[in-house]
Amino acid sequence: MKCLIYFMVLFLISEVRSFDLVIDGIPDEVENLIDIEIDGFPSSSRTRNGRYQRSTSDWGYVGDLVEDDDKIGLYSYKVQSTITSRLANTMIQAKMVNNAKRPQHIVFDVQVPKGAFIDNFTMDVNGITFTSSIREKSEARRMYSQAKAKGKAAGIVRSNALDMENFKTEVNVPPGTRIQFELHYQEMIRRKLSSYEHVISVKPGRLAKHMEVDVRIIEPQGIRYVHVPNSLGDHFNGITTISKGEKKAHVSFKPTMAQQRKCPTCSATAVDGNFVVQYDVNRESTGGELEIFNGYFIHFFAPENLDPLPKNILFVIDVSGSMWGLKMKQTIEAMKAILSELRAADQFSLIDFNHNVRCWRDNLVSATPAQVEDAKKYIQTIHPNGGTNINEALLRATFILNEAQNLGMLDPNSVSMIVLVSDGDPTVGELKLTTIQKNVKQSIKDEFSLFCLGIGFDVDYDFLQRIATDNRGMAQRIFGNQETSAQMKRFYNQVSTPLLKKIQFNYPQESVSDVTQSSFHNYFGGSEIVVAGKVDTANLQHLESVVTATAANAELVMETLRDVEELDGFMKKDKYADPEFTRKLWAYLTVNQMLAERNTAPTAALKRNITKSILQMSLDHHIVTPFTSMLIENPEKDEIMLADQPKDPRRGCCSGTLGLTPNAPDNSKGIPPWANVTAVPVSFMPEQRSPPVSAVSINRVDNDPHFIIYLPKSQRNICFNINSDPGHILNLVSDPGTGVVVNGQLIGAKKEENKKLNTYFGKFGFYFKTKGLKVEIDTEKITLKDGSYSITLTWSDTGHIIRKQLLISVKKESNVTIRVGEEMSFMVLLHRVWKNHPVNVDFLGIYIPPENQFSPEARGLIGQFTSEPEVYIHNQRPGQTPEKPQATMEVKGNKLTVTRGLQKDYRTNRVFGTDVQCWFVHNSGKGFIDGHYKDYLVPNLYSFMKEP
Repeated sequence: MKCLIYFMVLFLISEVRSFDLVIDGIPDEVENLIDIEIDGFPSSSRTRNGRYQRSTSDWGYVGDLVEDDDKIGLYSYKVQSTITSRLANTMIQAKMVNNAKRPQHIVFDVQVPKGAFIDNFTMDVNGITFTSSIREKSEARRMYSQAKAKGKAAGIVRSNALDMENFKTEVNVPPGTRIQFELHYQEMIRRKLSSYEHVISVKPGRLAKHMEVDVRIIEPQGIRYVHVPNSLGDHFNGITTISKGEKKAHVSFKPTMAQQRKCPTCSATAVDGNFVVQYDVNRESTGGELEIFNGYFIHFFAPENLDPLPKNILFVIDVSGSMWGLKMKQTIEAMKAILSELRAADQFSLIDFNHNVRCWRDNLVSATPAQVEDAKKYIQTIHPNGGTNINEALLRATFILNEAQNLGMLDPNSVSMIVLVSDGDPTVGELKLTTIQKNVKQSIKDEFSLFCLGIGFDVDYDFLQRIATDNRGMAQRIFGNQETSAQMKRFYNQVSTPLLKKIQFNYPQESVSDVTQSSFHNYFGGSEIVVAGKVDTANLQHLESVVTATAANAELVMETLRDVEELDGFMKKDKYADPEFTRKLWAYLTVNQMLAERNTAPTAALKRNITKSILQMSLDHHIVTPFTSMLIENPEKDEIMLADQPKDPRRGCCSGTLGLTPNAPDNSKGIPPWANVTAVPVSFMPEQRSPPVSAVSINRVDNDPHFIIYLPKSQRNICFNINSDPGHILNLVSDPGTGVVVNGQLIGAKKEENKKLNTYFGKFGFYFKTKGLKVEIDTEKITLKDGSYSITLTWSDTGHIIRKQLLISVKKESNVTIRVGEEMSFMVLLHRVWKNHPVNVDFLGIYIPPENQFSPEARGLIGQFTSEPEVYIHNQRPGQTPEKPQATMEVKGNKLTVTRGLQKDYRTNRVFGTDVQCWFVHNSGKGFIDGHYKDYLVPNLYSFMKEP
């Protein structure tokens, strides 16, 4: 073997960015490198220290290869892809040989679908195998630096982009070298327009002696159809074979070398494009399909036969000078077709913008034939010119939708959306992209969605993705060519038929964990929602799901029940099915969800925590993400290359985001240290335990209900009970100064004990007047309300909601914490009892730290103690029992007989609690609280106390 002198790995992560690799110390004169060793790469096929004795004899006979002028032959080009329940594992392998009499470059360049995760790469050069591993970025860089310092072969690859689209390897090899490249990646096949579409790029670049694309589909739901469009051209008619069974299908494409030729005498290959497989599955259950295997569940949800919801849609079209020509012509053609597809129940309007913003109508109008025809005529008169004012155009669109809602023009069951079409960055008005994103986020209501179409490559597509994701939509790049119109219509068709809104997935809290996103804004016809999680199959026979959603004419509740072992037999019998498909799908969804959350994280601390979690998931599941590096080494690890993806340089810009995640980030900004909750560790985020907190340093109300008031100055706990009737609402905090209200509603036990009916708090209401936010927590769910909009988590979820700088964090079946900036925080604790208990019921407790920054105007059973009263306890004496001594307490001009006793703090032990010593005030706190406890009764869950 002559010398291996150059190695380069390129990941093209957006359309125009790539890695650059430098091998240290390579001389300029390549010819002088033959028969020598450079930077640790061997120069001879003879072994060095007896290593690398493997061979490539498995290739067989390599003659009869068709070579271009460069004398490089492609022995085989093979693609194998196996789809198991929408999880596609794809391997692309190329075997090549340098038949020239001089060293030259051999290139392995493949397209990887955007959003796929590369999980392995190997390269074999004359039997010397280079393998890859996924490492944390700093560790990989350290290993690279050490190799470089020791004079070993070291290459580095750098990139500044996010999404991998190309993988390119280039090796300069001596004459006679045989080389094999093999790349593996995984992706989830998304359903669009009622079909799953698996796209494989097949661009071998030259004729291959052996060419094969092999796709196997395994779908336990049953396969409805399989179709392979003629995407590679008429040249290959009749070559693809399809065999389909009830739950399995096989697609094979094996053109001979003669069939690959562009013409009978051509040496160039006609194989240059995408090989596409389309299919769909059978659906019987409206509630979706639950697939459970190896400790994970996947819930596929794609209901059909539902009436569409009416939509309110604003089209915002860029008509700046850069849209001149073909792009504008294609856009007008597409818009005329799209307008024709509006339904009679829809409302719409048009906005076109350059340096100015124009509205076809200043308000939404019904999609009558006359209005649609008039809009088409308006579109036809557009002439592109001038600059691009994206900020003002989007703000005008949000204003029209907001105004329509404020005037009651929007059907409560309708879906509202903005569709932006643009081909460039802003050049007029606000130019800073982060400011535009912030402006749109602050002006758009939470029930509206923003969809973005980026035409061509001049537009900042990353920005369009961020602003769309931030506002419950999606983005897509389309190409400014003859296909622009068809691409625009195809995109619109994906969002043209909303069937459901406010979709919520619920699972038994005692059996599932680490559930991915389970609450969704809209469901569009022809698409699919996928939820995944871990499930305790060892202690569970069946898994049940309940999906709630709003349809055109009803509120839907859809239930699904599956045996946890139902798939076991099927999976074990099929040799092609991926036994890890559930784990991989869960990891795929979780990582992508975290990447999206990171882009819109409102604080740097939250962004750091999410980054740590993405990194850990990347390492655990051996996938390349923006926070890991792929290390490529030989067996002795003295020849090393680094595929280095630095972090996303862009920062999330906007506060006031609304993000729902399956597990709450355990960050210092999210969970106040006083909460000190010892819940089950959340694998979604690295666990950060708070230091032990004194059990006496907090105000709390728990059990039936026992109030414990902590007085910081005297460092005493004062206790009292409130005995009232079920249904009564007690005010705990009423603070006109900060606009904060906390009320609790009592529930009764199932029956009396000892002629007394115990009462507990079964519901809490929090009202933050200055933010216009209300939070309602009962024993079943947690709901955040902002005007007419609401979002709900159940106690079976672990998640967080961030809105207007208010953070709600839910720990599954444990507690909810509410944090308002740095000023105040609250924790609500859930107590579950045996559902068949003859007396007891589920109830809630509340914990409020005395450090909360209430105003001096604060009142309520707890709020009044913001201004700590002077308490003097003396004359301690024996009580009725030795462990309960009595004393005299002087407070607020009253002399009270109090009893020393124990109450419970349930933050660290929700079953037995932690004992807290306190002085107990009898008669419902009379003399310690202001007035009588009945003075604290309020009419509803969000009422302030009446002024005295």
